[in-house]
Amino acid sequence: MKLQGTKLILLAGLLLYIPVACKKDTFTTKPQISFKNISNTTLSATNPILFFEIRFTDQEGDVQDTLWVQKISKACPNSPGVQFISKNKVPDFTQVPNLEGVLEIGFAYNANIGNYPVITGCGNKNDTATFKFWLRDNAKNVSDTLVSPPIILLR
Repeated sequence: MKLQGTKLILLAGLLLYIPVACKKDTFTTKPQISFKNISNTTLSATNPILFFEIRFTDQEGDVQDTLWVQKISKACPNSPGVQFISKNKVPDFTQVPNLEGVLEIGFAYNANIGNYPVITGCGNKNDTATFKFWLRDNAKNVSDTLVSPPIILLR
């Protein structure tokens, strides 16, 4: 299932040009991703926003393709709409070698808040979900998969 309206933000302020001599071993043709921050690991009606900050590096600086997100439910793995894979266009920016930056993506749990796509859990019970992320660049190089810690979804 594809989420409509997913907003993905590239933090221009954290987008850095790093000379070849610095951090040479962290930049590869295949994008590298890691978590910078996860806003919360328990979501409820009073605390519904889930926000991920994903740090990336790329040798060619061409990560302007897609950030994929997959939500996997533990409590109701076969429920339609609870699990999804979403394709999120990375914003366009000036390509520079040895690029480092942060991608932000957020979700709202059972709530219509701003432009955040809505995620759901099992309707009648608490749920635990994990989120998987992978980044593809313009040359179709794909990062390793990044897996979140368990996110608790309280009904």
